[in-house]
Formats: sequence, structure tokens, C-alpha cells
Amino acid sequence: MIPPNPWEHQNAIKALYAKCVEKPCETHQITRMELDILLFLANNPLYDTATDITEIRYLSKSQVSSSVKLLERCGYIRKEYTGGNRKTVHLKLCDKAADIIRDGRLAQEKFLSVMLKGFSNEELNNMKLYNSRILHNISTYLRESED
Repeated sequence: MIPPNPWEHQNAIKALYAKCVEKPCETHQITRMELDILLFLANNPLYDTATDITEIRYLSKSQVSSSVKLLERCGYIRKEYTGGNRKTVHLKLCDKAADIIRDGRLAQEKFLSVMLKGFSNEELNNMKLYNSRILHNISTYLRESED
């Protein structure tokens, strides 16, 4: 028997997330992509390059690049080079982005509280495990299909 397909509801999940982050985007006059980049950098400090963002979030290079340029111009992020490596640009959050990140994280918390309402800790832990395995399978397939 084929299990129910949770991916059939991915558009509903995307719509819920868009609804939750709508207010921070309007309040701070930034796009969804710009908010996503700021939150990615804030929530994933070990991944701080544009390449990390495109590879982990499966976003287009051109969209990330143009959003990073705008975020830098607005003073929300700055570019740094480390260890004499002038090829790899590391993106660092600026203090000016703190309010946006706070509001964005609150929106993410709202999203999760709506979506995961009523789940037990055990169910949530199982979901994390299953999602991790699914993502691993997808990543492996995509990597191998490029060869």
C-alpha cells in the first residue's frame, strides 16, 4: 500500500509560511527572499556564503546574488574574507538587521506553532528523523543524477 503523500500539501505549507512572514516583510520593507536570506544566516551560522544559501535552500544563484547585493547596500549584511582567502566571501549580519531577524523568527515560530499544533514530543522527534532521512535521499539522488 502506498502511504499518504504529504507532499500533495506542500502548496498549503508554502501559503501558510508566506502568510506568517508577510507582516515582517511589510514592516521592514524587504522582499521574502531578503528575509529568507537574513533568517538563513541568523539560523545557520556555520553556513555563511551565497553558495551555501543556494545549495542548502535550493534557491537560484541570480536571486540570491541580487538580494545579497541589496541587503549589503541597505547595511543589513557585510562581506568578509577570512584567512587570506580572497575567493570565498562570507556574509555577516550587521546590527541593523537585528529587528528584522527578531520579527522574522517570531513569524517562523508562529508558522511552526500553527503547523505542528497538537503533536507530541515523540511525534515531533520522529518527524525530524523521517524528514532528515527524506532530505538525505533527495540530496543523494540529485547529486548522483548530476554525474
